[in-house]
Amino acid sequence: MPTIELPHATLNYHVAGPADSTAPPVVFVHPVLADGTLWAPVADRLAARGIRSYAPDWPLGSHRIPLPDDADQSPLGVARLITDFLEALDLTDVTLVGNDTGGALCQFVVDPASDVDASRVGRLVLANCDAFDAFPPFPFTLVFPLLRSEAGAKVIAGRMGNRLLRQSWLGYGLLAKNLPAELTRSWIEPCRTDAGVRRDTVRLLQNLDPADLLDVSTRLRDVKLHVTVIWGMADRAFRPSLGRRLHAAFTDAEFIPVKGARTLLALDAPDELTDAIVAIAGR
Repeated sequence: MPTIELPHATLNYHVAGPADSTAPPVVFVHPVLADGTLWAPVADRLAARGIRSYAPDWPLGSHRIPLPDDADQSPLGVARLITDFLEALDLTDVTLVGNDTGGALCQFVVDPASDVDASRVGRLVLANCDAFDAFPPFPFTLVFPLLRSEAGAKVIAGRMGNRLLRQSWLGYGLLAKNLPAELTRSWIEPCRTDAGVRRDTVRLLQNLDPADLLDVSTRLRDVKLHVTVIWGMADRAFRPSLGRRLHAAFTDAEFIPVKGARTLLALDAPDELTDAIVAIAGR
């Protein structure tokens, strides 16, 4: 797995698809306490269609390389890290794809009022994600506060080593119908075993403020990009009404409902998500 040195972080990233592809590149942004492996089913399908994609392990709690002490672990800081990645690899006309927390971070990237340089982003795909003041939505509003101290994060991450708890609604269970236990274990292990990763996770969650994302939402109508909002309609956390409201906030957006899928569309509906990415790139 390649590693890249950025001004304020060192990231591992997964890459798939032909190096000589002429199609717009795809860059994925995953949720808190997940990593780039989430996107493998979609990355493989895109590669089969000749599209190159990049799935970094963003520093959201499942990364393996802790950040420096002075790293900005606010959502805006992570948004700058996303565009730093695009610049470092000289990626242009990017299809940016975000899911869950990753979708919120993408909204910070494209916010017209921020100082983040989104000029390398050509289009945006948002799949079941935080929006407005649902940052996070219920029931994660019950869990996230427990992770906002290093002592609490150590206890919770340690208990998530238990398969039954990890796969329950208190862990990852609400997020997908097709959720391999070995995958969720790999996502929780860095936070369980590395104090530096736990520190990064705590700092991020301390900086998640619903008021900040709600403020960004007031400017989504000014985003000058094609946007696809694709939504699993069986999601019990990021409910369909939230997805339709997010779709309506953009000027140029399409809404694609996915029957029977939950939050993590890359696992529950990889064909539908792949088709949506290919379609918007061809507009």
